Amino acid sequence: MKGLEHIFDPKSIAVIGATPVKGKIGHEVLHNLISYEFNGKVFPVNPTHSVIHSIKAYSTVLDVPDAVDCAVIVVPRDHVSKVVDQCGEKGVKGLIVITAGFREVGATGAKMEEELTRKVKEYGMRMIGPNCFGVINANPSCRMDATFSKVRPKYGKIGFVSQSGAMGEAIMALATQMNLGFSKFVSIGNKADVHSIDVMEYLGQDPDTEIILLYLEDFGNPRNFSSLARQITKVKPVIAVKAGTTAKGMAAASSHTGALAGSDVSVEALFQQTGILRVGTIEQMFDVASAFARMPLPKGSNVGVVTNAGGPGIIATDSLVNLGLDLPDYAASTQKKIRPILPPDTPIGNPLDLIAGAGEKEFQHALHAVCHDKNIDSVFAIFVPPITVNQEAVAHSIVDTFKEHDKPMVACFMGVGLESTGLQILRNNEIPSFIFPESAARTLANLEKYRQWKDRPEGEFKKFEVKKKKVQNIINKAGGNEIIGEQALDILEAYGFPIAPYVYAFSKEEAVKQARKLGFPVAMKVNTPKILHKTDKGVVALDLRTPDEINKTFDSLKKRVAGDLKSKEKFSVVIQEMVSSGVETVIGMSTDPAFGPIIMFGLGGIYVEIMKDVAFKINPLSDLDAEEMIKSLKGYQILKGFRGSEPVDMDVLIDSILRISQLVSDFAEIIELDVNPFIISGSPKTTKAVDARFIIK
Repeated sequence: MKGLEHIFDPKSIAVIGATPVKGKIGHEVLHNLISYEFNGKVFPVNPTHSVIHSIKAYSTVLDVPDAVDCAVIVVPRDHVSKVVDQCGEKGVKGLIVITAGFREVGATGAKMEEELTRKVKEYGMRMIGPNCFGVINANPSCRMDATFSKVRPKYGKIGFVSQSGAMGEAIMALATQMNLGFSKFVSIGNKADVHSIDVMEYLGQDPDTEIILLYLEDFGNPRNFSSLARQITKVKPVIAVKAGTTAKGMAAASSHTGALAGSDVSVEALFQQTGILRVGTIEQMFDVASAFARMPLPKGSNVGVVTNAGGPGIIATDSLVNLGLDLPDYAASTQKKIRPILPPDTPIGNPLDLIAGAGEKEFQHALHAVCHDKNIDSVFAIFVPPITVNQEAVAHSIVDTFKEHDKPMVACFMGVGLESTGLQILRNNEIPSFIFPESAARTLANLEKYRQWKDRPEGEFKKFEVKKKKVQNIINKAGGNEIIGEQALDILEAYGFPIAPYVYAFSKEEAVKQARKLGFPVAMKVNTPKILHKTDKGVVALDLRTPDEINKTFDSLKKRVAGDLKSKEKFSVVIQEMVSSGVETVIGMSTDPAFGPIIMFGLGGIYVEIMKDVAFKINPLSDLDAEEMIKSLKGYQILKGFRGSEPVDMDVLIDSILRISQLVSDFAEIIELDVNPFIISGSPKTTKAVDARFIIK
């Protein structure tokens, strides 16, 4: 973050490449600085013009007689390096390099960008870009528009960070349409020096910025990003669009930014663990931002819906419930207040249907009553304008109610255009307004989601007593291979993981003896490193219940692998306890090239194979992270106890997931693992891992 004040709050700016030719970027940047009334000195730099925009121009930045805090560079690519040298010699501390043609176009450009970055660091400067749209500080004390946008930014509470320069103009136009303003706006381009994480840190400490919006194509260093985001989101909401969610989109994003975009599973996990509110589109981003900018957070998840049409009320209800919000019955006192405005025998429910003929008086009366209801945390007004009702009057009634109460309120005017006078009245009075109930519901859900995040405790990152040396020895012996079966279980046991006990047997008699010690029923499998996937090879037998079954299975397995064993290898089997009671689950880990280890937990059997009922988190995990993974599963009810079944021991399950997290943190050599099945029950004694597999790099 150091040095960014020279970019975001400079006292003087040189526009290097300024030109009097309209339509050129150098002209538009200079024009914007002047027309937006920058509260500092502006110096056009162009070797072929002495005056531009009625301001004295200079041949080089070295000719400027005053100090220059920031230089906006819009010269051809091949001249940028020389200009940076001149800026360094002049003592310029901040650069905004709009010029394109660097890393984004190929190897030659990438090499030039590396040279550019080296010079910036040597001179002790900070640089936005290259290949960027520019920077805006809309605070009246600065009033800097160092972009080539044709849209004048309004001053407001939002700090916007974009990795795409081309998005800039569209974003500015959308914000203006929604009557939203910016504190800061920055397009970071290729991020050769200043990254999104640097700007996010700056905005996190900026008293002018209350809401941070991010358009991301990659995260730079995801772990640093995650750590910073956790801190900021406890103070300010951060709303993000992550581009590149499909395979082709990820490839395009990686090509665009020159960085790994990361799988969408990893991206979603990062957002969930840092409190960043993820939205699908720029439009949704500004929908949610408008709510944060204009109203307080709800105190809970209860929503009161007031509508003049049954169908939209049902759609709103489904959307709200599917997003995790609640629609409780209105209090008896609220129903008593509402009764006089409804026809006799009309039921009073939530949603409250005022019927089609309801006008401004009915809406205002009902909304006041609902806002006073202590059971309601936020309010949702839906209006479908009939020809007999004045939509402007209804809009004003909603505005008047909103101003008298401190609860969040959104409005939906269905069947009208975006330019309808009713919607304009609502937006001009800072009420988040929509033409479809689903959008309004999504916005309320994000407000509540952020409230829950702010109230969420940090969680504990547990450290267990473990046997690291034992695991290191097993890994060293593996020599970069796959570790399966008993060796894999030994790794788990070294980290305090409950495992199904096993023993080796080299004869039928010994197999029977060991089975009796473990207790029937047992499983038997061939003990040889030559056969990795034993189940696929048919050399695993389950649920053996008698000595006779042990003897027959021993002979059968020995015969089956006779041709597979090494010449000097003596045939032996593994006898393992059969774990029958409990819920079958799976704990896994894979390594994302951008995000590192990703922990997975899910229900086993058909739940993981067919229903894909799994949850993911980026390592390391806190106890709350592990608990959230468990509770996020569709089959969570099975773990809690279903139709008389015993609930699992949640503490043991959470600790088991955390032991895997610690194991993965301790050994970077482990790039993939599966504990499958992990049988969890209501007692630690009957909770055990049955099989496991590790991939070692």
